[in-house]
Amino acid sequence: MTDLSFMPVRKGPPTLSDAVDRITLNTVAHEMRDPFDIGDTLSMLAQTGEAVTVYPPGRDLVMARIASIDPERRTLILDLAEDSLLDEGRACIVASLGGNAKIQFEVDANWTIVPGEGYLVELPLPVACLVLNRRAEQRLDTPIGVNYSASFTVLGKVLEMPLYDFSRGGVGLRATPEQAYELYVGKKLEGVDLELGNSLAIKADLEVRLLRPFRTFLLGQQVQVGCRISNITMQMRQGLDRAVSTAQKRK
Repeated sequence: MTDLSFMPVRKGPPTLSDAVDRITLNTVAHEMRDPFDIGDTLSMLAQTGEAVTVYPPGRDLVMARIASIDPERRTLILDLAEDSLLDEGRACIVASLGGNAKIQFEVDANWTIVPGEGYLVELPLPVACLVLNRRAEQRLDTPIGVNYSASFTVLGKVLEMPLYDFSRGGVGLRATPEQAYELYVGKKLEGVDLELGNSLAIKADLEVRLLRPFRTFLLGQQVQVGCRISNITMQMRQGLDRAVSTAQKRK
């Protein structure tokens, strides 16, 4: 049974007062192209029900929310706040990431309503997003031949998973479908032992931010588990800084 105590509280339907302005050309923003980062960010917007502002061709803005993300089909379902027929063509979509942070992307779609769902439209996931004041850190791939892993206990079972990437603010784990069965977006993992190379080990609390299945030639079906490190102490930050610096030098 899913433990709902860790699930994020979803916001109510958006209104025009929730509208977010587009990122202008004269602001200091950067481009996000990593599919994992894009999927992670849009999945969290879907989980929280954050308002999304759509600037469609030929008319004023329309408010919406992201209903769901399908990483395998590379699509997202947008839940429009009103029963609108939008003109086919390229539209700009903007959402707040908290504070002054924003994410913005463009989609070129026919805006066809999902059959039987008068307010839902299916759109392709963006290949790139513009991010303003993004607080996430750059992810680094874990070096080959060096031990980067996470071990923790879930429902009395000790799980150990290899890391495929990490940053100063989070880690990406690789799990089997059996290991990922008890995990869900929003679940908190306490007292996780992180091995970051041969000489650095820290204990941290993690929050699951993304689950994405994939298949490899050697291992078969696997699940990517994207986690954010919670309650980072100064000592932990210093350890992560050392691990990031070491990995950057290896590159």
